[in-house]
Amino acid sequence: MRGTKLSQLGQQLFFVGPAVLFFTLITIIPFLMGMYYSFTDWNGVSGNVSWVGFQNFSTIFSNDPDFWSSFWFTVRFTVLGVILTNVVGFFLAYLLTKPLKTRNMLRTIFFMPNVIGGLLLGFIWQFIFIKGFATMGDLTGWSFFNLPWLGDATTGFWAIVMVFVWQSSGYLMVIYIASLSNVSKEVLEAADIDGASRWQVLRNIVVPLIMPAVTIGLFLAISWSFKMFDLNLSLTKGGPFKSTESVAMNIYNEAFLNNRYGLGTAKALLFFVIVAIITLIQVRITKSKEVEA
Repeated sequence: MRGTKLSQLGQQLFFVGPAVLFFTLITIIPFLMGMYYSFTDWNGVSGNVSWVGFQNFSTIFSNDPDFWSSFWFTVRFTVLGVILTNVVGFFLAYLLTKPLKTRNMLRTIFFMPNVIGGLLLGFIWQFIFIKGFATMGDLTGWSFFNLPWLGDATTGFWAIVMVFVWQSSGYLMVIYIASLSNVSKEVLEAADIDGASRWQVLRNIVVPLIMPAVTIGLFLAISWSFKMFDLNLSLTKGGPFKSTESVAMNIYNEAFLNNRYGLGTAKALLFFVIVAIITLIQVRITKSKEVEA
């Protein structure tokens, strides 16, 4: 019996041990070190680390308007990003589960933007906003194309939202396609026999049955939106005058450009707690609405 337990323990360590070791080295230890540095005034370079307690957090709440400005920008971006990516992803999935001849090709086309790296995608769209839209404006005379898309706070915000939705919707589309494909055909046929309209079927049958996918889609979109950095960097760099600066970029600038690593990690820790609370609430609410066929 003892030999069997030792053998099972050895097998577990052999298969799980390396993953646990690397997860600890890459995630757990840096996270704990970040928590420690958030209570110091370390500049990220020197070997002198002084404990300052809650001074960094006091600075954030009392003397850092740029952080709260970037936080408000990120909240607005997240609300729009989460809603639009899920709505677009769902309706693309709903359309591409219909018997269309080109649906496999269309699925590939809509998913492709997600494969392109965020920085590269941002620079591509930067060229489109600056050069492509200007050319289209000259050809069509439409004022929409002549807007200062990356040079104004309002249009810069919408430019980032547009690119984010364009990039992320395809991934959520795949999740919704998998969930829609598992909706019972018998249930849909019964609703059709009972005379339910398409909207009634969608609202009262399809959406409740795919709530597990909605839970995943909302969770991923919230995570992506709050963490958004690469598109922000490549499109606007937070400008003009930090009006489109996300929290992730504010933390990066604080830690690595201003050489205030302690304050930067304090912001990151505070941001982590806020995002964790929001995602836990979201998962709890959407999980409570899940039903079984």
